[in-house]
Amino acid sequence: MSKIRTGRQIFYNIFSYFYDFFIKIHSGHHRDETRTFLVDSARIDNTTQIRVLDICCGTGSVILSFTTKYVDALAIGYDFSVGMLHKAKEKDAANKIILVNGDAACLSFVDDCFDIVCCSHALYELKGQVRTDALLEMKRVVKPEGQVLIMEHEVPRNSIVKTMFYIRMLMMGPTDSHEFLKQGLSPFKKIFTDVSLSHTPSGKSKLIICRKKI
Repeated sequence: MSKIRTGRQIFYNIFSYFYDFFIKIHSGHHRDETRTFLVDSARIDNTTQIRVLDICCGTGSVILSFTTKYVDALAIGYDFSVGMLHKAKEKDAANKIILVNGDAACLSFVDDCFDIVCCSHALYELKGQVRTDALLEMKRVVKPEGQVLIMEHEVPRNSIVKTMFYIRMLMMGPTDSHEFLKQGLSPFKKIFTDVSLSHTPSGKSKLIICRKKI
């Protein structure tokens, strides 16, 4: 792993102590909306025990929401930050999820093994080829009839939160972040056969739904 990636690991290990507070400020009274919208957008057919993988799971809020709706699911949270995983473990008092430390660009799973692969508000923080590699890995591990669900921010309206948002963008590198924000669905259409877009009711987040087989 590069020195840049190692540096970001250290940053997120520290940020894990403040992450949920930041999300609370950013989302306000809509903080449960994005998780509910993402989970409810999953389309799962003809499975006895669904398998869900949450890439860049952070402190585990999304993957735990999946276990609330699908109580028998095999639910895996995957993140490169040990600090984030520790916070996720603290939330998981009932031991509903499996937590794995690893790189999104090199997933430690066999092909075609998950019904749902999701990544919430994190893909935009990956740089260039790492982001492309992560998408290719998501495509590889999702079942042919499964879905890859990518939730991303719309640019915040609140001036304070917008400033914090752009600071995080600048951490990626101004050229890369600006390019990704303007590309829309094109990075996903280069990889997946079927791509569609929807928005949460508040308009704070967008959901890109990807399939590798129609």
